[in-house]
Amino acid sequence: MRLFVAVTLGQGIESQATAALQRLKGLAPRARWVTPTNLHLTLSFLGEVKSEQLQAVKDVLTRVGPSHAPMVLTIEGGGSFGSPAHPRVLWAGVGGDTKELGALQADVAEGLKPLGFEPEHREYAAHLTLARAKVPRGDRELAECVRALQDAKWGEARVDRLILFESLGGKYHPRAEVPLSG
Repeated sequence: MRLFVAVTLGQGIESQATAALQRLKGLAPRARWVTPTNLHLTLSFLGEVKSEQLQAVKDVLTRVGPSHAPMVLTIEGGGSFGSPAHPRVLWAGVGGDTKELGALQADVAEGLKPLGFEPEHREYAAHLTLARAKVPRGDRELAECVRALQDAKWGEARVDRLILFESLGGKYHPRAEVPLSG
Protein backbone atom coordinates (compact mmCIF):
# COMPACT_ATOMS: atom_id res chain seq x y z
CA MET A 1 0.00 0.00 0.00
CA ARG A 2 1.25 3.50 -0.82
CA LEU A 3 0.37 5.55 2.29
CA PHE A 4 0.66 9.09 3.63
CA VAL A 5 -0.62 10.99 6.66
CA ALA A 6 -2.39 14.29 5.99
CA VAL A 7 -5.00 16.79 7.06
CA THR A 8 -7.75 18.01 4.76
CA LEU A 9 -9.22 21.48 4.46
CA GLY A 10 -12.94 20.93 3.95
CA GLN A 11 -15.48 21.82 1.32
CA GLY A 12 -15.14 25.60 1.62
CA ILE A 13 -11.50 25.51 0.55
CA GLU A 14 -12.27 22.82 -2.07
CA SER A 15 -14.90 25.03 -3.72
CA GLN A 16 -12.58 28.07 -3.68
CA ALA A 17 -9.79 25.90 -5.10
CA THR A 18 -12.03 24.52 -7.84
CA ALA A 19 -12.78 28.02 -9.12
CA ALA A 20 -9.16 29.16 -8.79
CA LEU A 21 -7.74 26.06 -10.47
CA GLN A 22 -10.03 26.56 -13.46
CA ARG A 23 -8.53 30.02 -13.95
CA LEU A 24 -4.96 28.88 -13.35
CA LYS A 25 -5.23 25.90 -15.72
CA GLY A 26 -5.74 28.37 -18.56
CA LEU A 27 -2.31 29.86 -17.80
CA ALA A 28 -0.48 26.51 -17.70
CA PRO A 29 -2.50 23.95 -19.65
CA ARG A 30 0.39 21.46 -19.92
CA ALA A 31 0.88 21.11 -16.15
CA ARG A 32 -0.47 18.16 -14.15
CA TRP A 33 -3.14 19.72 -11.89
CA VAL A 34 -4.36 18.36 -8.56
CA THR A 35 -8.04 17.42 -8.39
CA PRO A 36 -9.70 19.74 -5.82
CA THR A 37 -11.13 16.77 -3.89
CA ASN A 38 -7.54 15.47 -3.49
CA LEU A 39 -6.25 18.69 -1.90
CA HIS A 40 -4.57 18.04 1.45
CA LEU A 41 -1.58 19.00 3.56
CA THR A 42 0.81 16.07 3.78
CA LEU A 43 2.33 15.59 7.23
CA SER A 44 4.28 12.41 6.49
CA PHE A 45 4.74 10.43 3.29
CA LEU A 46 5.27 6.77 4.14
CA GLY A 47 5.59 5.29 0.67
CA GLU A 48 5.07 1.57 0.20
CA VAL A 49 3.86 -0.01 3.44
CA LYS A 50 3.31 -3.73 4.07
CA SER A 51 -0.21 -4.63 5.17
CA GLU A 52 1.12 -6.09 8.43
CA GLN A 53 2.45 -2.60 9.37
CA LEU A 54 -0.92 -0.90 8.87
CA GLN A 55 -2.19 -1.43 12.43
CA ALA A 56 1.05 -0.14 13.97
CA VAL A 57 0.77 3.05 11.86
CA LYS A 58 -2.85 3.48 12.96
CA ASP A 59 -1.80 2.99 16.60
CA VAL A 60 0.75 5.82 16.31
CA LEU A 61 -1.88 8.17 14.89
CA THR A 62 -4.33 7.14 17.62
CA ARG A 63 -1.76 8.22 20.22
CA VAL A 64 -0.78 11.48 18.48
CA GLY A 65 -4.20 12.85 17.45
CA PRO A 66 -5.77 13.26 20.89
CA SER A 67 -2.75 15.21 22.16
CA HIS A 68 -3.36 18.03 19.66
CA ALA A 69 -6.24 20.50 19.53
CA PRO A 70 -8.15 21.33 16.35
CA MET A 71 -6.69 24.31 14.50
CA VAL A 72 -7.68 26.93 11.96
CA LEU A 73 -5.59 27.35 8.82
CA THR A 74 -5.91 29.90 6.03
CA ILE A 75 -5.02 29.39 2.39
CA GLU A 76 -3.62 32.45 0.68
CA GLY A 77 -0.90 33.50 -1.72
CA GLY A 78 1.37 30.98 -3.30
CA GLY A 79 4.72 30.15 -4.79
CA SER A 80 6.72 27.45 -6.50
CA PHE A 81 9.54 24.97 -6.04
CA GLY A 82 12.32 24.79 -8.59
CA SER A 83 13.70 27.51 -10.79
CA PRO A 84 11.63 30.72 -10.64
CA ALA A 85 11.69 30.83 -14.45
CA HIS A 86 10.74 27.13 -14.85
CA PRO A 87 8.95 25.94 -11.68
CA ARG A 88 8.46 22.22 -11.06
CA VAL A 89 5.71 22.56 -8.43
CA LEU A 90 3.05 25.25 -7.90
CA TRP A 91 1.62 25.67 -4.40
CA ALA A 92 -0.78 27.80 -2.38
CA GLY A 93 0.40 29.25 0.93
CA VAL A 94 -0.81 28.17 4.36
CA GLY A 95 -1.32 30.61 7.25
CA GLY A 96 -3.16 30.63 10.55
CA ASP A 97 -2.19 28.10 13.22
CA THR A 98 0.94 26.96 11.37
CA LYS A 99 2.95 26.58 14.57
CA GLU A 100 0.39 24.04 15.82
CA LEU A 101 0.39 22.32 12.42
CA GLY A 102 4.19 22.05 12.59
CA ALA A 103 3.99 20.55 16.08
CA LEU A 104 1.43 17.99 14.85
CA GLN A 105 3.64 17.09 11.90
CA ALA A 106 6.69 16.70 14.15
CA ASP A 107 4.81 14.41 16.54
CA VAL A 108 3.53 12.27 13.66
CA ALA A 109 7.05 11.97 12.21
CA GLU A 110 8.57 11.17 15.61
CA GLY A 111 5.88 8.57 16.35
CA LEU A 112 6.44 6.81 13.03
CA LYS A 113 10.23 6.75 13.34
CA PRO A 114 10.38 3.54 15.47
CA LEU A 115 8.39 1.79 12.71
CA GLY A 116 11.19 2.52 10.23
CA PHE A 117 9.72 5.63 8.58
CA GLU A 118 12.52 8.19 8.55
CA PRO A 119 11.36 11.80 8.67
CA GLU A 120 12.54 14.24 6.03
CA HIS A 121 15.64 16.08 7.14
CA ARG A 122 14.43 19.52 6.14
CA GLU A 123 12.14 21.67 8.23
CA TYR A 124 8.44 21.17 7.57
CA ALA A 125 6.98 23.92 5.39
CA ALA A 126 3.20 23.69 5.06
CA HIS A 127 1.99 24.24 1.50
CA LEU A 128 -0.92 23.10 -0.63
CA THR A 129 0.36 21.51 -3.86
CA LEU A 130 -1.71 22.66 -6.84
CA ALA A 131 0.19 21.49 -9.91
CA ARG A 132 3.37 19.79 -11.10
CA ALA A 133 5.29 20.27 -14.31
CA LYS A 134 5.12 17.26 -16.59
CA VAL A 135 8.78 17.67 -17.54
CA PRO A 136 11.67 17.42 -15.02
CA ARG A 137 13.21 20.77 -15.98
CA GLY A 138 10.01 22.65 -15.05
CA ASP A 139 7.30 24.60 -16.86
CA ARG A 140 7.72 28.31 -17.60
CA GLU A 141 3.91 28.67 -17.71
CA LEU A 142 3.74 27.83 -13.98
CA ALA A 143 5.75 31.01 -13.31
CA GLU A 144 2.76 33.01 -14.57
CA CYS A 145 0.55 31.08 -12.15
CA VAL A 146 2.80 32.13 -9.25
CA ARG A 147 2.15 35.77 -10.13
CA ALA A 148 -1.59 35.08 -10.38
CA LEU A 149 -1.58 33.54 -6.87
CA GLN A 150 0.12 36.46 -5.09
CA ASP A 151 -3.12 38.09 -3.90
CA ALA A 152 -5.23 34.90 -3.69
CA LYS A 153 -7.27 34.33 -0.53
CA TRP A 154 -9.20 31.07 -0.39
CA GLY A 155 -10.54 31.37 3.12
CA GLU A 156 -9.99 29.37 6.26
CA ALA A 157 -10.47 25.78 7.30
CA ARG A 158 -10.89 24.08 10.65
CA VAL A 159 -8.60 21.09 10.82
CA ASP A 160 -9.89 18.57 13.33
CA ARG A 161 -8.50 15.17 12.31
CA LEU A 162 -5.50 13.24 11.05
CA ILE A 163 -6.16 11.04 8.04
CA LEU A 164 -4.12 8.07 6.86
CA PHE A 165 -4.59 7.92 3.10
CA GLU A 166 -3.82 5.22 0.58
CA SER A 167 -2.92 6.46 -2.89
CA LEU A 168 -4.48 4.13 -5.40
CA GLY A 169 -4.96 4.84 -9.09
CA GLY A 170 -4.58 8.60 -8.69
CA LYS A 171 -7.24 8.76 -5.97
CA TYR A 172 -6.76 9.03 -2.23
CA HIS A 173 -8.69 6.60 -0.03
CA PRO A 174 -8.92 7.16 3.75
CA ARG A 175 -7.66 4.13 5.66
CA ALA A 176 -8.01 5.71 9.13
CA GLU A 177 -9.21 8.98 10.66
CA VAL A 178 -8.17 10.16 14.12
CA PRO A 179 -9.77 13.22 15.75
CA LEU A 180 -7.64 16.02 17.14
CA SER A 181 -9.05 16.47 20.62
CA GLY A 182 -6.26 17.78 22.86
